[in-house]
Amino acid sequence: NAILQAGGVPLLLPNQLGRDEWMQVYPHLGGILLTGGGDIDIKHFAGAHHPKIDEVDEARDSLELPMLRFAAEDKKPFLGICRGCQVVNVALGGTLYTHIPDQVQTDIRHDCYPELPRTHLAHPVRVEEGSQIAQIFGEPILQVNSLHHQGIKDLAPGLKPVAYAPDGLVEAVELPEHPFGFAVQWHPEWLTDQQSTRKLFKAFVEAAGA
Repeated sequence: NAILQAGGVPLLLPNQLGRDEWMQVYPHLGGILLTGGGDIDIKHFAGAHHPKIDEVDEARDSLELPMLRFAAEDKKPFLGICRGCQVVNVALGGTLYTHIPDQVQTDIRHDCYPELPRTHLAHPVRVEEGSQIAQIFGEPILQVNSLHHQGIKDLAPGLKPVAYAPDGLVEAVELPEHPFGFAVQWHPEWLTDQQSTRKLFKAFVEAAGA
């Protein structure tokens, strides 16, 4: 809905597509939106096993990780959301905390759902002044929802952290020298009442249509 509201047309790709199949579709895509979902298999980033790891989908990993790498090289616009932010980091060589409550000293609850609504504003994020994404949002502090138990640990080479939670966790990244390469750890698609969110999706759709 957020893409439609911004003037774009979403096309869903089944996870079962192999490389030859998605490469046939790829030239017809204006941009790539990596949505939320389950956890990435730890084998892709040598992550620490944890019993809370859930909903691992190897077919989805096998589609999204190589496609994101290709889009990064090909300069195709991409936007990662929640899991999608983690996909961007892992695909480009970064690692993840596999369960934040046990691996990060923090007073912030990052996984608020289902106890609280998806739209619950869990904490602020500070956007880095001078970053590309700051120019899109137009606000230095955003109030965001939070529905993740994993997060960026070691940043991938070349990625730039551009927003942080109060506890220091990375909440947004951008790929410099890329026309539109961004990812956020929260779920802006459920916060379209916020002007900053609408600006983000509008900018993505415009970049995809360029």
